[in-house]
Amino acid sequence: MYIALDEIKDIFIGMGFTVLDGPEVEFAENNFDRLNAEEGHPSRDWSDTFYFDEDSRVMLRSQTSPMQVRAMDSMELPIRILAPGRVSRKDEVDATHSPMFHQVEGMVSDKNVTMADLRGTLTAFVRAVFGESTRVRFRPSFFPFTEPSVEVDMSCTQCGGKGHVDGQPCRVCKGSGWLEILGSGMVDPAVF
Repeated sequence: MYIALDEIKDIFIGMGFTVLDGPEVEFAENNFDRLNAEEGHPSRDWSDTFYFDEDSRVMLRSQTSPMQVRAMDSMELPIRILAPGRVSRKDEVDATHSPMFHQVEGMVSDKNVTMADLRGTLTAFVRAVFGESTRVRFRPSFFPFTEPSVEVDMSCTQCGGKGHVDGQPCRVCKGSGWLEILGSGMVDPAVF
């Protein structure tokens, strides 16, 4: 696990990012309010988040996004941060879920940064990890702290994006040829 995390950090450091570490116990204000996830958002529910107090003010962070808030509060432009770390959510353990996992989040904030910059950065990252021939696609999505928001997929590592192996549907990508790997987008102006 940490070998992969170190590789991810090295790639982004090579692109000029600064790695930030933050607290695993967080205030809901930084984890939700200041990131445009208002009261009533499903992720704020007691069934999804580990709170320490009855007022739902102190919690185990459910994402590394509070580092965006901390960076914007303390750093001057341009900001290029990578925020890797352990996060917690009330998920039942199965093949694709765990109540504790590692998340890596990045943020760039500067004048004239566009979706093309985001796309180029993430494509370069995926190809550095999985190989230059890896295809990358971006699909529209929604996240409360980004606008526009996209899901990022890469061609399946098992079938090479064909959707099948030896004439059978690929088990890894379920025959689609794609693996969803991350969500992203431009920081929503409401967050700034």
